[in-house]
Amino acid sequence: MSERLSVGRLLQRLAGLTGVAGMPLRALRLVCLMAFLASGIALAGPVLSGPDVAIPGAFFPVAGLFVIAHLLGTKMVLGSSTIHVAWGEAAVIIGFTVLPVAWMPAAVGVGVFAGTSLLSYWSTKRPPIEWVRASASLIISAGIASAIVAGSGIGTGSLTGPAVVLTPYSALVLATAAVAYLLSTAVLMGAHLALRDGQPWLHTVWSALRGTPVMIVGNLALGLLAALLWQSGEDPAFVLVLPPLLWLLRQLYAHRFREDEDRSTWQAFASASRALHRLDEVAVAQEGVRAARTLFLAQGAELIVFGSRTIYRLAPGSSTVEISPWNGDLPNDDGRSGMRLLEVAGGLVGALTLTPAKGIPGRPGNDQHRMAAFGDALAAALHDAATHSALRDLHERTTFESSHDPLTRLMNRDSLLEQGHVRLRECAREQPVALILLDLDNFKAVNDTLGHLAGDELLQLTAARLAADVDGGELVARLGGDEFAMLVVHGLPADDTETLEGATAVALRRARALTAKLAAPADVSGVTISAEVSAGVVVATAGPFGLIELLRRADIALYQAKEAGVRTMAYQTGRDDTSTDRLALAAELQGALASEDQLTLVLQPTVDLPTGLPIGVEALVRWHHPRRGLLTPVHFVRAVEASDLLGQFTRVVLDRALRVAARLAKAGQELPVSVNLSPRSLLDPQLPEDLGEMLREHGVPAEHLILEITETVVMSKLPVTDHVLRSLRALGVRFAVDDFGTGYSSLTFLTRIDVDELKVDRTFVAKMAKQREMAAIVRAVVDLGRQLGMRVVAEGVETAEQRSALIKLGCHAGQGFLFGKSVPEEEIVDEIVRLRSVARPLRAVRNEQAG
Repeated sequence: MSERLSVGRLLQRLAGLTGVAGMPLRALRLVCLMAFLASGIALAGPVLSGPDVAIPGAFFPVAGLFVIAHLLGTKMVLGSSTIHVAWGEAAVIIGFTVLPVAWMPAAVGVGVFAGTSLLSYWSTKRPPIEWVRASASLIISAGIASAIVAGSGIGTGSLTGPAVVLTPYSALVLATAAVAYLLSTAVLMGAHLALRDGQPWLHTVWSALRGTPVMIVGNLALGLLAALLWQSGEDPAFVLVLPPLLWLLRQLYAHRFREDEDRSTWQAFASASRALHRLDEVAVAQEGVRAARTLFLAQGAELIVFGSRTIYRLAPGSSTVEISPWNGDLPNDDGRSGMRLLEVAGGLVGALTLTPAKGIPGRPGNDQHRMAAFGDALAAALHDAATHSALRDLHERTTFESSHDPLTRLMNRDSLLEQGHVRLRECAREQPVALILLDLDNFKAVNDTLGHLAGDELLQLTAARLAADVDGGELVARLGGDEFAMLVVHGLPADDTETLEGATAVALRRARALTAKLAAPADVSGVTISAEVSAGVVVATAGPFGLIELLRRADIALYQAKEAGVRTMAYQTGRDDTSTDRLALAAELQGALASEDQLTLVLQPTVDLPTGLPIGVEALVRWHHPRRGLLTPVHFVRAVEASDLLGQFTRVVLDRALRVAARLAKAGQELPVSVNLSPRSLLDPQLPEDLGEMLREHGVPAEHLILEITETVVMSKLPVTDHVLRSLRALGVRFAVDDFGTGYSSLTFLTRIDVDELKVDRTFVAKMAKQREMAAIVRAVVDLGRQLGMRVVAEGVETAEQRSALIKLGCHAGQGFLFGKSVPEEEIVDEIVRLRSVARPLRAVRNEQAG
């Protein structure tokens, strides 16, 4: 093992000394073996001739003939390598006619070594180890030819005897020897290229022989002609005729080789250009480096694409293109690699670098032109691929945007309908499916107070939470505004297909989980808010209904949930008729506001519980709808709040309430009028100014107007809410907290605004006689109001027992059917007069309580 290593090191050192450090060790070993064998063959002639035999006189002319044959040779391209084709066959035939057989290998070796070294010095620049390889190869070939001639019996048959006498038989033998010389040279050259460059051995040999048949025949004919001249004239000067003939043949075949090379090169160029007609950068780049390596006989090729910052590399001996990121550095151009920058219309596209093959010292001029043409074609192909990629991305982006909501990136309504129909068609007819419609409560308030950017941020957050909670059997879309939809086609139980109760229960649980997740507190524009969400759920089998019908039913369920004050509700067929045209209410409201008789007020008095004297009235709005009949606020208030007509609606109600207050004052029954104010109205900064103008117009003192608000609204910490509340208070109007005790806020809100009145919800009043807990709540509210100097009003007083219980608890104001029903505007004065007239007998209650 150590012996082999030491020989390997010796060969590597030899390679370094001779300038071929990059030559593979196997090829170097072959060269050394050939040189050793050739040395023995070349020395055979002088040794066999003996020490007393002088060098034949024809030795140096024959050696010179081989020098000329190599100097007049031409290049041939074989794969990724270039070989030198000499005219040695003619020289071999002539040499055997003038020189003893045993001296032929030596003459060939001397002539080839001299010719190769001179040729390398002038043009090819081959390293000395190549001189040795060429000489050794041809010495071995000459030895094979000499053996054929010696064994044929022509001439004297002696290795040191006189030259061959030319006869038809000897001419055939000499031609055979020359062909053997050619074949052995080709075989040795093929073996060397296979070891050094990785060229296929048999293909290389066949390519070398296939391209030179006419040249071989002419070479043999020229050699035989020169031999015939020698036989006839017996004058060595005939050899002077050979160089001009060789030169003429060289020019002829060099021209032919160039034509063949140009034709094959341009064919390869055309094929490479066609291969570049791709619409994908990766495919273009891979074909580009493969074509460049083949077209320019390179060992390897490297392409850098600037746009994608990618390197495509085809290593020597490899058929696989390696793809890797580009770090921004360009390779060094040493002048031999021919690196070319690729540009289109003055813009750089990339850079192509080739690793030159062995035996090609530099790029000839025509290669430079081909390189320029190929580089332009490759640059154009890369530019076209990049342009097509950009257009494809634009098309995909346009297609995506046409089917997705641009803000949330969820599917839009059209895409949900399209894909939803596909999903429904894929389901069995009996398979339950569910559609969950989700709506953000008070979303407009976020837009109005924090701005539309905050509203967009809230929508994006909601969409992200929904998208993160989707499985493979669900589709999520934003239908528009603050409305989202989820289609569920898998995971619902199908064991109760008649009533779908099981599937509905599962869908409702899914909806509740979604509303809880979406309501989790989140930071939006620096404010922590909780986006309450309502959901409408519809469950049906996939067969009978399309997605449009499911959306309609889910919308009805959503409205029913909002109307009932719950977060989720399933669609109920029995309630469909009352809800199908809900969406038309907003459009019909415009006409109602313009009419004098559609929107009216009914008024319910508030009385002093111990005496029964009226102390105020509450204004309640009614809508006399021309088609639907009489509607109470529960039927239309949510539609009003969700529309842009809320501000106009609020001002109409306030104006009519002040008109009632003015009528009472004119009749000598001056009382404050209470009006319920929508939570969204506190987001209207123009309301205080408009209300002040109405107070002046009707001549009503501001303290005679009580605005009823809910405690959850008062808890809002939005700056605009505080501004509106302060401005209204500055006008002198009074505030009452409606439905006190039913909200989710703490009592700290009472420190933020000067409240005049607390109204106990009718739920507590109705149950306080039977439930101690309810009575305790009422007592706590009454005590709180007394401590803070606020009047406490009990709602829904319907029995004398409730009235007595409230008086015992210290509550001195109430309203309800016990004292009278709500009356129209035109009857309120008479109702107040009636209450005053019956108030005295009611004072007896207080005396009874005192007794």
